[in-house]
Amino acid sequence: MTLKLHHSLLISAALLAACATLPEPKSATEIHDQTLTLDTHIDIPLTYMTEIDPTGPTELQVDLPKLAAGKLDSGFWIVYTPQGEMTEAGYAAALDIARTRVTAIEALTDTHSDDFELALTADDVRRIVGEGKHAVLIGMENAFPLGPDLSTLDHWAEHGVRYMGLTHFGNNQFGDSSNPHAERDGGVGKWGGLSPLGRELVERLNDRGIMVDVSHTGKKTMMQAADLSRTPIIASHSGVKAVADSARNLDDEQLRKIAEVNGVAQMVALGAYVKVQTPEQVAATEAAAIEFGISSRAEYNALSKEKQAEVDARREMIAAMEPEATVADFVDHIDHAVSVAGINHVGIASDFDGGGGVDGWRDASETEAVTAELVARGYSEADIAKIWGGNLLRVMEAVEAGALN
Repeated sequence: MTLKLHHSLLISAALLAACATLPEPKSATEIHDQTLTLDTHIDIPLTYMTEIDPTGPTELQVDLPKLAAGKLDSGFWIVYTPQGEMTEAGYAAALDIARTRVTAIEALTDTHSDDFELALTADDVRRIVGEGKHAVLIGMENAFPLGPDLSTLDHWAEHGVRYMGLTHFGNNQFGDSSNPHAERDGGVGKWGGLSPLGRELVERLNDRGIMVDVSHTGKKTMMQAADLSRTPIIASHSGVKAVADSARNLDDEQLRKIAEVNGVAQMVALGAYVKVQTPEQVAATEAAAIEFGISSRAEYNALSKEKQAEVDARREMIAAMEPEATVADFVDHIDHAVSVAGINHVGIASDFDGGGGVDGWRDASETEAVTAELVARGYSEADIAKIWGGNLLRVMEAVEAGALN
């Protein structure tokens, strides 16, 4: 045997030995099990913790059995208030709704402390999940309940609110919405972005260590908030326009701005924003809205149970006109956001129990399907950890560090 051949055999043997010791690639299940998962938008009904016990099997998309089955570790439970009239009566009604929801979230963590714990910081989230419990954070969707001034902001901070959405459907006292109300707002913005009080709110949220949430805001409102905020902003539950051209979704300029300020855009798994309706579906939806006299969630909620059932049946008929959005369609939004904003600026929000859910991820029990799709598309374990919560926790830490009190 020549020296050259002997040397080649030794190299081959060494390579074979090295290959034999390489660990097998992790499965999607293993990666999902080892990743801290955080969903930034979980809605709750007004009957939460009174008529509905979320620790038992329920009709909700998120309850304890479903969280356990899907290994969804943590999330922001939402204090949602529909946009109403900017009057004394309107503010009072909104405040009552917000108090009902935050009381329910506190009752969840107080009553079922073996399974749920309120998290106030990013470190709290990691600790609570490490202890085998679900970390519950609080987000406020729509700042409308604050009323005509900011005197109650400290109250909400003390009750655990850690992000606040500036607007919802319809302009409010803080700024213009991505979807101005057709009648109340005439379908157009009111302020040209942030109002003077909205600018003050952004500054005060920075002071109190509360993340500024720009989902549901108009583009000018969002861009102004990003420039004004001393700390990174978030879009707690938004899709991307390049994939689904909805007024609620973010365009590429907005995605780049969020990255520029080191924020994060949480992609939302709500079918209507993941995959827009066809022209035929739009026409049918508009006809149904006129027929039933509804143009908002609040108007739908005001209907009788019988009428709601009729509306639901009609919506199902309209949805069936085209294949519904899937997990793959949802991850298309993640792909695009990553390509524009970068891997450090994208996250995940279900909007469960607020309209969210796509084929394959209909409730919390199917959460692993999202991880499986990310693995199938070649995302690394480290990147998946960023998307599933690491990026949001990084922003949360930066906001905490920037707080003045």
